[in-house]
Amino acid sequence: MAARGGIKDLQEAVICSICLASFNNPVILIKCGHNFCRSCITQYCKESKVSPPYPCPQCREPFQEGEFQPNRDLRNVVEIAKKIPEPRGKKACEKHEELLKLFCEVDQTPICVVCRESRSHKDHAVLPIDEAAVDYQVMFAFGGIPARAHSRHQPSKLLLGVADSKGRHSLQSFFFFKQLETERQKIVAEFQQLRQFLEEQERLLLAQLEELNKEIEKRRDEYVAKVSEELSSFSSLINEMEQKCQQPKHPRT
Repeated sequence: MAARGGIKDLQEAVICSICLASFNNPVILIKCGHNFCRSCITQYCKESKVSPPYPCPQCREPFQEGEFQPNRDLRNVVEIAKKIPEPRGKKACEKHEELLKLFCEVDQTPICVVCRESRSHKDHAVLPIDEAAVDYQVMFAFGGIPARAHSRHQPSKLLLGVADSKGRHSLQSFFFFKQLETERQKIVAEFQQLRQFLEEQERLLLAQLEELNKEIEKRRDEYVAKVSEELSSFSSLINEMEQKCQQPKHPRT
């Protein structure tokens, strides 16, 4: 039992938490020490909704793109783990002695490929057991069970075990990306509010400038009218004086 548990722990330790498969060309983040496939962490940086530094997918420790290095020791461990056959134990079908790789959605029970072709399950909808485990793991996290599950059935201990061992990596990524999406929506909403505020301020200032422009034009027109009136008055006075100057002078008697 202890050996079986050690093998299980080893096989889980070589799973990338992003792609949920065995590490392929593993690299280690220099700052926090977490490992990922090189292609996975590179793609993660490219598709990230946040600007660098990026948060580590596991611990959220910030890192810059390219701040990782090959983990050759882990790569060797991965190669060793791939050569270890998966222990059957309780995961083997008691009737056919085949691995329980499928999950019957109708009977809510793990089955093997031979069971799948039997009369009992031939017309039933089935899923790979890993997918069903992740389905349950996510739904349990929200306090429910998959909608397609029959209420009279309870998930098997085997399915819950698979959900606990393999599904938790998917669940971790699920919640991480969900949190990223929440943060993205929050930032978008905040900038939308800021944009609306700035637009309102722009309209207000433009309206004030328009009123100021009208006031300036009004005062200008009043000043021009006043100056024109004064010029007209001066012009009349000058004409009157010129006329007086042009009148002949009477000789003294």
